[in-house]
Amino acid sequence: MFYVYVLKSKNHKWYYVGSTQNVAKRLQQHNTGHVKSTKFRSPYELIYTEEFETVLDARYREKEIKQNRSQKEEIIKKFGPIV
Repeated sequence: MFYVYVLKSKNHKWYYVGSTQNVAKRLQQHNTGHVKSTKFRSPYELIYTEEFETVLDARYREKEIKQNRSQKEEIIKKFGPIV
């Protein structure tokens, strides 16, 4: 299975959308600074996941969320509001 996920930075008002086969491992990589684009805003918490059969479906959904601001805001509002 493949997953699209949304992370919320615990210390900044910032969210990250990505895709992976192993969400737990990927979250650990984000939190330990192994992902260049997120290492300066760690630590993160996982606020949302979607499951897909194929990597193509997951990547398409990831791109869709990133490009459609209202979808991303809806996910954030429902699953991870900024406190």
